[in-house]
Amino acid sequence: MKTLADLIFDNRFARLGDDFSTSVMPEPIDEPRLVVASPSAMALLDLDPAEADSEVFAKLFSGNTLWSDAEPRAMVYSGHQFGSYNPRLGDGRGLLLGEVRNDAGEHWDLHLKGAGMTPYSRMGDGRAVLRSSIREFLASEHLHALGIPSSRALCVTGSSTPVWREKQETAAMVLRVAPSHVRFGHFEYFYYTRQHEQLKRLGEHVLASHFPGCLAEDEPWLAMFREVVERNAELIARWQAYGFCHGVMNTDNMSILGITFDYGPYAFLDDFDANHICNHSDDAGRYSFSNQVPIAQWNLAALAQALTPYIDVEPLRDSLALFLPLYQAHYLDLMRKRLGFTLAEEGDDALIQRLLQLMQQGGAVDYTLFFRHLGEQPAEAAVRHVRDDFVDLPAFDAWAADYCARSAREPGSADARRQRMHAVNPLYVLRNYLAQQAIEAAEQGDDAPVRELHRVLSQPFTEQPGMEKYAQRPPEWGKHLEISCSS
Repeated sequence: MKTLADLIFDNRFARLGDDFSTSVMPEPIDEPRLVVASPSAMALLDLDPAEADSEVFAKLFSGNTLWSDAEPRAMVYSGHQFGSYNPRLGDGRGLLLGEVRNDAGEHWDLHLKGAGMTPYSRMGDGRAVLRSSIREFLASEHLHALGIPSSRALCVTGSSTPVWREKQETAAMVLRVAPSHVRFGHFEYFYYTRQHEQLKRLGEHVLASHFPGCLAEDEPWLAMFREVVERNAELIARWQAYGFCHGVMNTDNMSILGITFDYGPYAFLDDFDANHICNHSDDAGRYSFSNQVPIAQWNLAALAQALTPYIDVEPLRDSLALFLPLYQAHYLDLMRKRLGFTLAEEGDDALIQRLLQLMQQGGAVDYTLFFRHLGEQPAEAAVRHVRDDFVDLPAFDAWAADYCARSAREPGSADARRQRMHAVNPLYVLRNYLAQQAIEAAEQGDDAPVRELHRVLSQPFTEQPGMEKYAQRPPEWGKHLEISCSS
């Protein structure tokens, strides 16, 4: 295992030059303290978990000191925000400190969010607050534990530096780790500013660094776009299957790698509601839970437009047309597993859609706990256990009879059914009220609840003795928390 001093930097994106990013030094925060760290994210860099206890750890991730080989850069990009094009965005509060190469030869971006003002801060102060930093940390690590592709979060560093949002808060920084921080908006920026040579260099960089298998294809750019479509189809299927609402699916928040990226007013569904809007700034519901599928396809079309200087339109359209059938196939496979099915039958999709309609009518069916409870017992007993949450009992009973008949055609014992269902249906999920309780404690200087919540959510499928409070239905007040983009 390595110490922080042993990290090897190989800053490939920085070498693209000033057309792609601007050199900026982070602005330190006062009295830095480590709030929480992720040992599994540290392992990506081959870091010894004990390094989190060192004095230099908080200094490095609060902007107070830097590695000599780090090259902090603020990336420039643009993007469509709530459907309208914004010609110049960029890292307004984050810095790409550099790229670390681990012993396996993998490159990992170290991106410090909340590092101060950059040329792209617009009217902002370049800071992140403790609240938003904790939320991003918890979500990044929890989605990874659920098997949903995501950027990672290595740590949160708190401070005494005051920051004004709706009220006075304290500044914090979160260290985000990902193979790349290139977004759809990077390609849009160079396309719409007609910098086609820079667009070509960006595409070549992304191909060589992140899609090397596409270089052997007759049309590498087209092969890359097709893979981006495929990755996003699977990503969104996982969001929908597990009830995750991103909240701000602007094209500048979409990773070219097809991973969940840029956490803001996200939420996991508590009671199932296909029309749930997790961002109270989203007045029109553009990014509601049910809209995430068409919006992902819309965003891919925006990326396709930016690639037209190097890919013909018809092949782009053909590749884009793969998104919906791929999404549907992934989603159906995931939902079959959540219902305990190992075989594929023709009527499975209709069975799933009937269930979701019944959940929608019920208004009080906890999306996470329904699937967990469905796997606790044999099918006939399980449906009786969850029945009282539904409003239309005759319709549910009809569904339950069909579900039990379908389950009876599955091979294996009741115990095997329970094991495979518990392996895909989490007991613990990152509910907004749990995050809020941990945040309020951290704001008073008590970091223990954040650390405990992180540990529990890092093993969401495994029952953990003494952690029953994290597996309960949320209180009514906890279901209606308003979360904004403000950080």
